[in-house]
Amino acid sequence: MSAGRENANASSPDPGRVGSSPVSDTLIAAIDAFQVSWQPGDSPGRRTAIVRVRTEGGLTGYGEASPMLGGEHSLQIVRDFAPSLLGQDALDQAVIADRLMHKYVKLGPEGAVTGALAALDIALWDLKGKALGLPVYKLLGGAWRTSLPFYASIGGNADRSVEDVLRIVEKRFKAETPAAIKIRLDGDRTRQDYDIPGDIAKCRAVRELVGADFPLAFDANNQYSVGGAMRVGRALEDLGFLWFEEPVQHYHVRAMGEVAQRLDITVSAAEQTYTTQALVDIINAGVRMVQPDIIKMGGITGLMQCAAICFAHGVEFVPHQTQPGIGHVANLHVLSTIMHSTKPAEYADPSGRMDVAFRNPPTPQNGVFQLPDGPGLGLEIIDSELEKRRH
Repeated sequence: MSAGRENANASSPDPGRVGSSPVSDTLIAAIDAFQVSWQPGDSPGRRTAIVRVRTEGGLTGYGEASPMLGGEHSLQIVRDFAPSLLGQDALDQAVIADRLMHKYVKLGPEGAVTGALAALDIALWDLKGKALGLPVYKLLGGAWRTSLPFYASIGGNADRSVEDVLRIVEKRFKAETPAAIKIRLDGDRTRQDYDIPGDIAKCRAVRELVGADFPLAFDANNQYSVGGAMRVGRALEDLGFLWFEEPVQHYHVRAMGEVAQRLDITVSAAEQTYTTQALVDIINAGVRMVQPDIIKMGGITGLMQCAAICFAHGVEFVPHQTQPGIGHVANLHVLSTIMHSTKPAEYADPSGRMDVAFRNPPTPQNGVFQLPDGPGLGLEIIDSELEKRRH
């Protein structure tokens, strides 16, 4: 569904065109929110939730929401507010975001609302860069680095055998030459402390595979009690893992802080934190590495606010990010601007399933991502390919 003025689709604007007059070029003419299925029969979680914003001057900006349940909950909110944004200036993205947040505040605002606003925010930053002829990282103050290392984020390991875990880790280790590896459980969150000896055995086997000094992390996906987390955390310390991600349920903020304060290994959290106020709460609880996600809370604007909070509190800022397309590149733009960047960027999906929709798909070379330097996000998106796969 698209909200637009009568003349919004009268021509086919070039998505990459750079406007010469930012004021006239940036008035919003149409907002479209839709899912893309990359393969026939894709489950909702494998679809991409796209928000596309077009201006009266013919510019197009692209954003992405969290794909949880296909992102349809966030896309429906975008469709609801889209008509109210027609004629507004895309350069006013922070004002627009605050107005919409408080319009929908009684829906949460965590989750669906912040995902919708994240997608819109990314699209508006993409538009701003195209209107001004500058990459997003320049608009954010400049990049400390344009070559960004990554860690291979390897999920689905809760029900795998040790041998299967090793097979998958070895394949990505050799193919991608990542700067680090994170092992994710991705198991059933209704089961706590289900197989602690098995989880430790998998971590020990991976350590033996990659060697004593290679950087490793472990993501429990909220599957332990405090006592279970302490047991696993001590084992990870002995194995030399760098960080232990979301050991207990994310909504038990005090418990997360207790585990973080009692262990020597760095405990990280906040992938499921959706507002800056909630981020402060988890920092105050004692967590010293936080991982908000650009397509879940606030987009580029929200993530830059998180970075400022982390800098003020002396906390490591290591954003969570599992989507390989628009969200990934938006995240790289933010990461490039962070002075004290202590960990690599997350790279979870090397399948290339979305590459068909990009003239310059974001793929790593020699263990790093090169930040696009074109206007906006720097992605050259092929609209016709999105339309073919529109769900």
